[in-house]
Amino acid sequence: MSKIPSLHPVLQGWLLNGPLAAYVPAYLERLERGRYASSTSRRCLNAVAHFAHWMSLCRFVLFLDFAQAQLRKQPTAIRLEEITPVLILAFLDHLERERGNTVRSRNARLAALRAFLKFAGRRDVSALHAVEQALGVPMKRFERPMLGFLSREEILAIIGQPDVSWTSQRDHLLLRMLYNTGARVSEIISVTLADVVLDGAACVHRHGKGRKQRTAPLWRSTVRQIRAWLRITPQLQPRSALLPNRDGQAMTRGNVTQRLALAVKAATAAQPQLAKHRISPHIIRHTTAMHLLQASVDISVIALWLGHESTTTTHQYVEADLAMKEQALGRLQEPDAAVRRYKAPDSLVEFLKTL
Repeated sequence: MSKIPSLHPVLQGWLLNGPLAAYVPAYLERLERGRYASSTSRRCLNAVAHFAHWMSLCRFVLFLDFAQAQLRKQPTAIRLEEITPVLILAFLDHLERERGNTVRSRNARLAALRAFLKFAGRRDVSALHAVEQALGVPMKRFERPMLGFLSREEILAIIGQPDVSWTSQRDHLLLRMLYNTGARVSEIISVTLADVVLDGAACVHRHGKGRKQRTAPLWRSTVRQIRAWLRITPQLQPRSALLPNRDGQAMTRGNVTQRLALAVKAATAAQPQLAKHRISPHIIRHTTAMHLLQASVDISVIALWLGHESTTTTHQYVEADLAMKEQALGRLQEPDAAVRRYKAPDSLVEFLKTL
């Protein structure tokens, strides 16, 4: 490989001419081919995909600039053994204190470095010990905010009622399917016409994380809306995106976020409190999960529905649902409550006398 596209020139020179030139290009090629299939490796791939995007935006150059100042040498002369825990920690602290990065951003940078160092360590056995030490730098813990979700009235107001226009019909179906399936944005925009089954047990096939195919049932109202949508879009082919943009291509994340923002703005007339909250497409996914939980659906079923690898992830919805906690608390007797003595009804007393 003589050139790595879309990289900052300084980084390009470091990768192709520096000490790491023997294995960095192979690493990027491996990512492009997408060899990882398991969920764990998929998370690694996502981290490294973020790493590549990070580099293309000159974010990795921040690390090189920082390392250059600390080590007093040009980036092209930096060796793998010199990427030590002390250097990494100093850089992460620099991101937080000097550049104002959040803990999430700090951890994302560390995840990117870890993904690269793991691959590099396997290619350069002599630096394996140094790599293992660098991989020992822990993620920084932080307090996770409580999950946000919408009430039934709020989500119905956002979905709304479509008018006769093409855009309104599509947006209505988009929001309805997000709520019906609990799908991620990436999953819903990749749904094709061939992925939808309307006859018999109506469902939609989704291609989720880890390259796994998942199936979600569809409400009758959703099926009716899809049929109505297909009547005004007869040009759609089996491999066409079910929810295309004006050019006939699949919608992007930005498209979905924009259309949702417009729907939320329109819904504030009926639900004014929506204007106070930042509502993303992922909030609709949380809303689906929470409403399933409130409907007494087993948590393992919800995990399958959402595509969670473990129910541990799904338990966060239990933590967020105050109503369920109050219901559980209501089954307990308060410490200062008077002990009630059971008094049998007269019918039971008379029955016992006959025995």
